[in-house]
Amino acid sequence: MRDFNLRPRKIFYGWWLVGATVAIAIYIAAVVFYGFTAFFQPMADDFGWSYTRISLGASLRGLESGLMAPLFGILIDRWGPRRMIFFGAILLALGMFLLSRSTTLLSFYVAFAIIALGTSGCSMTALVTTVANWFKRKIGLASGIATCGFGLSGIMVPVIVKLIDAYGWRSAMSLLALGALVLILPLSLMFRHKPEQYGYLPDGDPPGTVQLKLEAEKAEKEKTAVEEPSYSIKQAAKSRAFWHLALAYACYHVITAAVVTHVMPYLGSIGIERSLAGMVAMGIPLSSVAGRLGMGWIADRIERRKVTIAGFIMMGLGLICFEGVSKMGSWLIIPFLLLFCIGYGGNNTMRVALVREMFGRKSYGSIFGLLMGVSTAGSFLGPPLAGWAYDTWGSYQNVWFVIACFALVSLILTLTIPRRMMTRAGA
Repeated sequence: MRDFNLRPRKIFYGWWLVGATVAIAIYIAAVVFYGFTAFFQPMADDFGWSYTRISLGASLRGLESGLMAPLFGILIDRWGPRRMIFFGAILLALGMFLLSRSTTLLSFYVAFAIIALGTSGCSMTALVTTVANWFKRKIGLASGIATCGFGLSGIMVPVIVKLIDAYGWRSAMSLLALGALVLILPLSLMFRHKPEQYGYLPDGDPPGTVQLKLEAEKAEKEKTAVEEPSYSIKQAAKSRAFWHLALAYACYHVITAAVVTHVMPYLGSIGIERSLAGMVAMGIPLSSVAGRLGMGWIADRIERRKVTIAGFIMMGLGLICFEGVSKMGSWLIIPFLLLFCIGYGGNNTMRVALVREMFGRKSYGSIFGLLMGVSTAGSFLGPPLAGWAYDTWGSYQNVWFVIACFALVSLILTLTIPRRMMTRAGA
């Protein structure tokens, strides 16, 4: 009897890691980033604090996370992602539980600092470093799918809103802290550092083709005189390209942190019902999935810098629409979601791919962590800026025009990255 060998082909383990990354990203982004806007007004009502003080909590979360990112990047390169994700989840849950019990401004900020430490260990840097280590040719698609987890987290925002409305913000926060332990701790055990440790090359080349692959790559390098970059963190930090990219994404974080933190308070201040505002808050990350996947796929085929520039243009135009909602009506929410969210989501993917393309994977975790440390400092400015505008003027009038200017700065910085740092897509 003929053997037709109907057994399914084994799935490359890197794709399982992408799947685990998606699941972890969905939860963390929902409870720490996108879902915070649902806690904003209940916290303000409970504590009686100004919008600026509440916003500073979100800023400390972003700033502390950014300051720790370089250290966590180095540790990930040395120890691998599994330990960092495991202990990061424990710190995240602890910080959320303490936040649910906070009664003073000091305890409120301390809780956010602990949340930031936990998020640093089990979120962006650890997750994308793993993906970058396991993929090369398909890095745009793989990172696009992986970062979709941050976008898909939008499906949890209405759930968080209902939890808060049903049980109060403190009980909801405690339940979400427990959920972090139940979900993230088991998934952390799946993570592996680099494919070579298990007999594979990036993208799933099996052991039998390793030598052939190396010989082919060597011949190609000799022919084109183009080698994959292999920067140390010290070399990267001395390059002008690194600082252009880091500052461009610092401006990116000013924008995204302000919008995500204040979307529900802003829409509520112009008369839009909380239920609809919650749907918009959900729509921001969900709509970004189109950018994360679509721009990731495109970036494997054309120069990634051009894709990034297009993303910043879309973000700026989207913010202009967001400002117009208060003057011209709620119909502008639709173009805001389409323009801003696709550009925002796509550029989240581009950051992962650009660091891989420009600096290689020799010290990817360390370099990406340093870049996150610099760029997430922008998160400290965005939410308080929008909160200060409301506290001072009694509305968010024109603040989104001001924040749109940061998209223009990001565009210019990206455009002026030295061309020699950019290679052809898919190289």
